[in-house]
Amino acid sequence: MKSFLFVMRRPPYTGVRLAETLDALLTAAAFDQRVAVLWLDDGVFQLLARQQPESLALKDTSAIFKALELYEVTELYLERESLQARGLTADELILPVRLVGRSEVHDLIGGFTTIIPD
Repeated sequence: MKSFLFVMRRPPYTGVRLAETLDALLTAAAFDQRVAVLWLDDGVFQLLARQQPESLALKDTSAIFKALELYEVTELYLERESLQARGLTADELILPVRLVGRSEVHDLIGGFTTIIPD
């Protein structure tokens, strides 16, 4: 079985890449593949609660993130240093994530057959 790690590094609402990445993620999960997500750098902003993209005439992606559990995507990782560098805490996120240190990211990535960046 293939395993997919989707690496989210870009801030939300900066184009169609996030929506396309989420479509690919849900497609892989629908075919009973092992799918995980890792948020790094400005990608951590994708999980912030209380976003208001409607004011920019954009679609709110938080509902898709909240549906990941329905697709059995339960391996959700977020780099601790990326969160801290942006002055954020895990309490401000819409999903429960597993915080991993920067030193752990390389080993995490090595555990997957396919890496898909956003």
